[in-house]
Amino acid sequence: MAKSGLAARLYRGEADLNIVGRRKLWFGVAGVLVLIAVLSFAISGFKLGIEFAGGNSFQVPASVGTLDQAERTVDEVLVDEAPGVEVVSAQKVGGTSGEFYEMRTGQLSAEQANAAKTAMAQEFGIPADQISGSQVSEAWGSQVTSRAFLGLVIFIAVVSIYLVLRFEWRMAAAAIVSLLTNLALTAGIYSIVGFEVTPSTIIGFLTILGFALYDVVVVFDKVQENTRGITANNNVTYGEASNLALNQSLMRSLNTSVVALLPVGGLLFIGAGLLGAGTLKDLGLVLFVGMAVAFLTSIVLATPLLVLLKNMDPRISAHNKRVLSRRAALARGEITPKGPRTAAPAADAPIDPDAAALAGAAPKVGARPAGKRPSGARGGRPAGGGGNRPGGKRR
Repeated sequence: MAKSGLAARLYRGEADLNIVGRRKLWFGVAGVLVLIAVLSFAISGFKLGIEFAGGNSFQVPASVGTLDQAERTVDEVLVDEAPGVEVVSAQKVGGTSGEFYEMRTGQLSAEQANAAKTAMAQEFGIPADQISGSQVSEAWGSQVTSRAFLGLVIFIAVVSIYLVLRFEWRMAAAAIVSLLTNLALTAGIYSIVGFEVTPSTIIGFLTILGFALYDVVVVFDKVQENTRGITANNNVTYGEASNLALNQSLMRSLNTSVVALLPVGGLLFIGAGLLGAGTLKDLGLVLFVGMAVAFLTSIVLATPLLVLLKNMDPRISAHNKRVLSRRAALARGEITPKGPRTAAPAADAPIDPDAAALAGAAPKVGARPAGKRPSGARGGRPAGGGGNRPGGKRR
């Protein structure tokens, strides 16, 4: 018989990864990462594009040389014409008139911009009318940010209402915390690494929310299926049933994430990296980073947080105590498990209240408990066999 590898067990939902049981570890790791992200926001801030910080943009024909050569030339020009201002970003873009290099610099006055444009034309040996320039005010970026924030608030409100109606408020709270953590960690990566924040980045942030929500809803749907009617039996706790749901949906979440990351990776590494489509870089980068983080937060944060909230419910808390008490009694031999006879545990065997249920036929989570058969000679019918004639004797 072939050995069952991890991939095969993940596919069948039999990997038995104890994700929920280690929720304190995941909460600690998530808390430390969010703290690092917040400190990076306060200390380093973000590398804002000219749409947010304000600045100038110059477009030079790609025929002048390589991108690095063009960037060095523009930097040398700025040293003479506008000391203290340098090229913030340079990328190769295409248009109807052909390919060109877009050089984004810090804020320049009108006189400095015209002087820099004339000097660039002389250095590149091309007519000045082949170099176009534009100035972007930071007010435009502020308007984009405010509208994006409004869209984020509306999205979270609509999602909360949907999750409460579809599931319950605890699942809605866990999902929203997972989404906000996803945003914080993605923004933290941008701040720490120094990726440039552009309007495309803001659009990407809003896009990854939908992907992260989809992954969380898939897992929560399986959790709801596994925990339906869980208090009717004393075999598994809510956390164990939720952990089983995670294992059963883990391969699906992994496949969804990989399938989603492949085209985004192609957009980023092939389109922007190899083909030089610079306009795709900002959107592809935030999508790639955000989707990868969303997969992790939906697995190791959303469901463990849901279990923490559900364990505060008196009904679930009482159920968990009954399950653990029954296991302890089984381990001590005080009660006999139903089902096939099994060997009794050793007298000195340690009692593990968090272990899986001991031997015995345990009903599946969510199944209705088997009711007791009514007493009586014939399944609850009155004895005597007299039909509708109680106690009558046959003549």
